[in-house]
Amino acid sequence: MSKIKYLIIDIVIMAFLVVLDQAAKLWAVGALKDNEPIILINGVLKLYYLPNGNTGAAFGILSGHRMLFLCIALLVVIIIFFALYRIPCTKKYTLIRILLTFIAAGGAGNMIDRFRLGYVIDFIYFYLINFPIFNVADCYVTVATILTAVLILFVYKENDFKELEEAFGFKKGHSDE
Repeated sequence: MSKIKYLIIDIVIMAFLVVLDQAAKLWAVGALKDNEPIILINGVLKLYYLPNGNTGAAFGILSGHRMLFLCIALLVVIIIFFALYRIPCTKKYTLIRILLTFIAAGGAGNMIDRFRLGYVIDFIYFYLINFPIFNVADCYVTVATILTAVLILFVYKENDFKELEEAFGFKKGHSDE
């Protein structure tokens, strides 16, 4: 299959994930805003609409820097599209393609909120440890980033990295001296 076909599949998956994220956020606004939280696991997890949204990044840091977050998210999505185009179209790299697609979908989902509303809709609250309220897009980014780190640290071998370096044009097939 050609690189363009792989990229189209990645874009379709990303679009599907963004639609899921946006649908969950629309549901949260309709079902949770101005209503009592929905307890999923008593003492552990509930769905709770964050009043006034999240104008910052993780844990509310840099609150109010909307344009900065829009620019960073756009840059990350563009870089991921470039990476998806350059990654070899082999079974060995399928998982990294999927994980990058999830990261891009999460960034795009939150970018849509920031652009449309000026804040991100958060509604999942893991209150057992008083974890900051988050959303589906945040789950995409967090889980995919952790799994990408595991993949890089424990699965891919030196030859895989050499192949990726060549695919990205960092190394033109010369050997180490």
